[in-house]
Amino acid sequence: MALYVYAITGEDHPRHLDGLTGVGADPAPVRAVTAGPLCAVVSDIAEEIRPKRRDLQAHQDVQERLMAGGVVLPLQFGYTAPDDEAVRQALQENTNGYLSTLERLEGCAEYHVRASQADEDELLRRILQDSDQARDINDRIRAGAQDPQLPLALGELIAREVEERQESLAAELARALMPYARDSATHPPSPPDFLNLSLLVPHERKDDFLAVQASLATQIDGGVEFRLTGPLPPYSFVQ
Repeated sequence: MALYVYAITGEDHPRHLDGLTGVGADPAPVRAVTAGPLCAVVSDIAEEIRPKRRDLQAHQDVQERLMAGGVVLPLQFGYTAPDDEAVRQALQENTNGYLSTLERLEGCAEYHVRASQADEDELLRRILQDSDQARDINDRIRAGAQDPQLPLALGELIAREVEERQESLAAELARALMPYARDSATHPPSPPDFLNLSLLVPHERKDDFLAVQASLATQIDGGVEFRLTGPLPPYSFVQ
């Protein structure tokens, strides 16, 4: 029977899986497949698994249960294997790599930091206030200038200013937070976000990290929204 694979742990992980069922229309008990110093946490499945709400929640429930017991190498939603033997073979083929990753993730959780421009009008006001060129073009348009190139020129100038300001702020925020993390990963932001940063934060640095993040959130002005999600399974730091 095919298996759905949730995560990899060390053999000494407690894996408190009693009473936990997995993904699928007929959820099977979650169990472990062991190969040497590693275990894969799996459940039997009888059909192709799609990202339905119930299955996404079941996947997350397994990750959270495992994280409560120690370091875990979480797999993204959707990993499957033909049978137990295929899982054991995969563990054996990359034992050193998995052990190295588990060591790197030991004592850490992932946090996502995102920033977006929540108030575009405020940003526009600041640009017009700070840029003589933008203010001059805007004043000419408002005064009734008929040059059709003026709105285009103003739009291009504002777009450049927005990009430069957001890139600068994203770099500033990342520099302030990275010292509290063991590792970091920058992801392409999806509009309206201009920062999408994952940080692998050691548990002993969590309080300092959260304090700095909260301080930054109160200091940011210009209509910027600064959001934090976590602690999460360290998906961004697993290959």
